[in-house]
Amino acid sequence: MRWEARALKQRDSEQIAADVACVRILIANICLIGTPGGAASGEWILVDTGMPVLQGWVRAAAARRFGWESRPGAIILTHGHFDHVGAVKELAEEWGVPVYAHKREVPFLTGERSYPPADPTVGGGLMARLSPLYPRRPIDLGDQVRPLPADGSVPGLPDWRWIPTPGHTPGHVSLFRERDRVLIAGDAFTTVKQESFWAVLTQRQEIHGPPAYFTPDWLEAKRSVERLAALEPAVAATGHGIPMQGERLDRELRSLALEFDRRAVPAQGRYVRRAVVGTTEVDEDRIRVP
Repeated sequence: MRWEARALKQRDSEQIAADVACVRILIANICLIGTPGGAASGEWILVDTGMPVLQGWVRAAAARRFGWESRPGAIILTHGHFDHVGAVKELAEEWGVPVYAHKREVPFLTGERSYPPADPTVGGGLMARLSPLYPRRPIDLGDQVRPLPADGSVPGLPDWRWIPTPGHTPGHVSLFRERDRVLIAGDAFTTVKQESFWAVLTQRQEIHGPPAYFTPDWLEAKRSVERLAALEPAVAATGHGIPMQGERLDRELRSLALEFDRRAVPAQGRYVRRAVVGTTEVDEDRIRVP
């Protein structure tokens, strides 16, 4: 277990608030919410769990912040894509904690439904071209997974609320804390061009829409970005890329919301004109194609 702690370099972790850290696990981020060093077992929350077979890296990140014997009160999932839930089953079983997700995401976490096929035709780089190789089949958490409360509250985090941000997946959610305007956006938008291998490798920081190769409903994705921009977050941690804050975040997120059709929607792609709604592809003529 200790080698994972050495593998996680200090630059892979960024504190975005006194009690919130964003940690990069290879190509995806997790978030740890709780007072560092002072949070006892059950007094901190893990948001997303990163890539498959890397649960040791997640444990090491949590141990560095809270101690090797500490465990979270719960795991919250922004959505069920493989790079966000890869380690969830092993961690939930080991820690004996519940997993929460939006009720529309639960079928992808209980073995009932697979995500729509990836779309390598969206362009943007090698990560997009390789996307048909990425896992899309559901995992099965059984009764470990529970739907998030319908009132918008977040279990274990009384100061936070969850916000529906569908489009990238049907039940995608983001987390927001009003008092300091901290946003955990999942893949509703990103701060790296996730379609490009070079951008992912260098972590060049710039706001983009959700990963295009795995986004089947662009109209909902646009509405979700508009919803998040209206919150005027002070700092945002996304599922991919380096956290962003301050005036730059405000400027770039507003720009993305205003110019989403041009900046985020691919010029071509399987789901550009035919969105996946539920389990059905439907004609989508409300999005202006660039």
